[in-house]
Amino acid sequence: MPRAGLTAERLTLAGAELADEVGFDQVTVSALARRFDVKVASLYSHLKNSQDLRTRIALLALEELADRAADALAGRAGKDALAAFAGVYRDYAREHPGRYAAMRMPLDPRTAAAGAGVRHARMSRAILRGYDLAEPDQTHAVRLLGSVFHGYVSLELAGSFDHSAPDPRETWPRIIDALDATLRNWPAS
Repeated sequence: MPRAGLTAERLTLAGAELADEVGFDQVTVSALARRFDVKVASLYSHLKNSQDLRTRIALLALEELADRAADALAGRAGKDALAAFAGVYRDYAREHPGRYAAMRMPLDPRTAAAGAGVRHARMSRAILRGYDLAEPDQTHAVRLLGSVFHGYVSLELAGSFDHSAPDPRETWPRIIDALDATLRNWPAS
């Protein structure tokens, strides 16, 4: 019998909060049970296992970021849209490092197709329409943006830029400028 007050949604959100506090790799059903001061078995009426919990957290994070990005992109185009999208991505990763890590979790094709990752791809392509890129260059550009955003954010979260000048806050807008210039001057195939 399910414990009163516990739902899959509540457990997923608590798992996401736990991921932000201790790291996504530390999130398990056992750790979540300790958070609610319940026996592990009481959570299995809501969650299949730790993998199910981790998948739910990944989907939640993708959805949260997609919602933020959609709001930030509304009415923007070109470099302004690129900067807004990049800023939301970076801010989310800094605010929610565990959820950000969850978004990198491999999902099976069916789960991925039903999640907000599809929205992320559509938004990336919408930004690129302002740069007039045709396929396959558009796909290459989506991969470039994802690689740069993820690479910079991952290094920043790891503290890799803390030991040298200039301040990373000065570097980020320069990266956006460089991406904008690259997209405006995309090399011919």
